[in-house]
Amino acid sequence: MTDAEVVAVLSEAAEVSRHVEQIRLAAAGVIAARSTRDAGHNGLAQSRGHRSPTALVQELTGTTKAEAARQVRVGVELLDAAPEPDSTAEGGESSLPAELIQTPWHEPLRQALRAGEISSTAYDAIRRGLGEPATANPKIDADARVAFDDETREAWRQAAEQLIGEAAERTVEELRIAAQSVRDMLDPEGAEARFLARFEKRSFRTYIDDIGMRRASIVFDDEGAAFVESIRAAALRPRRGGPRFVDPDEKSRAAELVDDPRTNDQLSYDLVLDVIRAGVLAEPEQVFGTRQAGLRLVQVIDTAGRRAPVAHTEDDLVTVPAAVADRRACDAGTVNVTLDASGNPLDVGREHRLFTTRQRIALAVRDGGCRWKGCDRPASYCEAHHIDEWERDGGRTDIDRGILLCRYHHMTLHHGGWRITRNGTDDFILHNAESERTVLVPRAALRYAWGDIDPPPRRLRPAAA
Repeated sequence: MTDAEVVAVLSEAAEVSRHVEQIRLAAAGVIAARSTRDAGHNGLAQSRGHRSPTALVQELTGTTKAEAARQVRVGVELLDAAPEPDSTAEGGESSLPAELIQTPWHEPLRQALRAGEISSTAYDAIRRGLGEPATANPKIDADARVAFDDETREAWRQAAEQLIGEAAERTVEELRIAAQSVRDMLDPEGAEARFLARFEKRSFRTYIDDIGMRRASIVFDDEGAAFVESIRAAALRPRRGGPRFVDPDEKSRAAELVDDPRTNDQLSYDLVLDVIRAGVLAEPEQVFGTRQAGLRLVQVIDTAGRRAPVAHTEDDLVTVPAAVADRRACDAGTVNVTLDASGNPLDVGREHRLFTTRQRIALAVRDGGCRWKGCDRPASYCEAHHIDEWERDGGRTDIDRGILLCRYHHMTLHHGGWRITRNGTDDFILHNAESERTVLVPRAALRYAWGDIDPPPRRLRPAAA
């Protein structure tokens, strides 16, 4: 078969799999419905010797426990939904006319899954990422509570529809991050509570295994995980596909790291011990090379000086409460980057062949990482590409003519006959050797950070006061 035929076969097989998946999910949902606690040992799963429907699904499908749990979870929601609890009378029948029974806010997700518009994994990523709508303050009067609940349901429904529209252009991982970002922006009080709850679960313990080796187990909070990962990424970047265009003083160190016989896990272990030994007095160049590791947060501030209720990490786009950004600003200071309403930084001219440090910060704020479709490499792993050749086309080192690409995709572009164009500050367009065009859309979480939700749900924070 030709390359095109192989791709066509896989695409058609994937389409068939999506239809088969509908049947599998429905069956998993029915199994769960017939294996409730109330059914006891007469439940479908229990009567076959399983503790739970997940265990039965795992045995029948041969999947992992996590995948079986996902199938059960999505299968249950794929079944016809019952009316909202507050609209049912005794006996389980609705006390309201059919037209007044409230549709669940996530109904668009269920319909999109049934129609094959999204996969079950995309459904699960969006559904779990959005969580449940915020609840009104119980101290406000009943009418205000009802109005708040209606508004929040509508906002969550709009967010679900927006993310369904994004699904064709996004990876499942990006959909999950985007859904969590939207949820935290719509419910900043809940974002703070979730952050603190995960912070309370942080732990570090050591133990000795059955052959006498001491091991460790760490549960990170959000900020701690991002900080540790930034340190690890800074030290291992040359080994993990980091930028080729490094400072001259760092080139030899990068070459040594690439040739190092240790595995990445061994290097990570030695790095942790080096950092612990060095402590706060460490010379950054000894451990990280010329680029010191650190966690950089991005927080949107509008023209009136109002700060967004959440911030996000430069790498991986993990949302954190505004209080975290305020605290880190006190410790590390800030870098101001002025952008337009779509997140495009200002033009800063053609003064240098390579993008400056401040320009790269602006690119990271705008792009969030490699812009190639489907790539998840964070900004710290990327190189700044001039879409206009510096020598041949008089390309300017301007923010609006630059784009972040990981090393692999940067080399693919230059050696594979690809090119990127842009009209003003419109979308970047990727052209392959056959002149096929692909829009390089911004990462979903960043689009929502700039308020690019259509239609834009109203801010919910004042209504919860």
